[in-house]
Amino acid sequence: MTPSSPAPPTRHRTIAGSWIRSVGSWIRSVGSWIRSAPGTYVWLAALFVTTVIVHQMSPDFEEDFLRQRSTNIHELTEDPLRVLFASAFWIDGGQWVPYALLYTVFHAPAERWLGTLRWLTVAVLAHVLASLASEGVLAWAIRHGHVPPAAANTLDVGVSYALAGVVAVLTYRVPPPWRYVYLFAVLVFYGVPLIAGRSFTDLGHFTAVLIGLACYPLTRSRQRTKTPAPQ
Repeated sequence: MTPSSPAPPTRHRTIAGSWIRSVGSWIRSVGSWIRSAPGTYVWLAALFVTTVIVHQMSPDFEEDFLRQRSTNIHELTEDPLRVLFASAFWIDGGQWVPYALLYTVFHAPAERWLGTLRWLTVAVLAHVLASLASEGVLAWAIRHGHVPPAAANTLDVGVSYALAGVVAVLTYRVPPPWRYVYLFAVLVFYGVPLIAGRSFTDLGHFTAVLIGLACYPLTRSRQRTKTPAPQ
């Protein structure tokens, strides 16, 4: 038998070139996706930096540091604009990767659909109004003796209210009849914890969902229109 001859070098070069082109195409696609939702990924990059900073802190210092940037009653009374802004750039718990996934799945499509300004309007409204609503109810509960006064200084930072509002506004992006399935899933996901736990954070999340749904006017010019079928 005649021994098989080795594959010609050109074949290896062809395979390597094809692989390089595929990787390059994938990188360009990722870059194009990121550029199409700049607000989402600038925010995510800022969260990455602040998460790295938090990981360098001792547990005691971290808790005190984040509490000063928390939208609790005490800090809102002292400087509401500062804490409402600052709280949106820190993650309690320091887990950045799950948020990278959630931002890509929800924030980025919403920004691509609505445009950066309208998407940011939804996120800001949900973050600010849900924070004020939940802390307002907490203040009422403290005043009437339902929770201890120490609750006025609880730790409450993060981006989950803004995320909940954007998740909700995406309802209008889903075409019927799947829109109603999506809406039902959103209401169940955020409603069950509120009913079961009745915490002020759960109230904030559900309030953010309602705010996102109330942002329907911002989506009207972005609704899908059907192209008439040719006669």
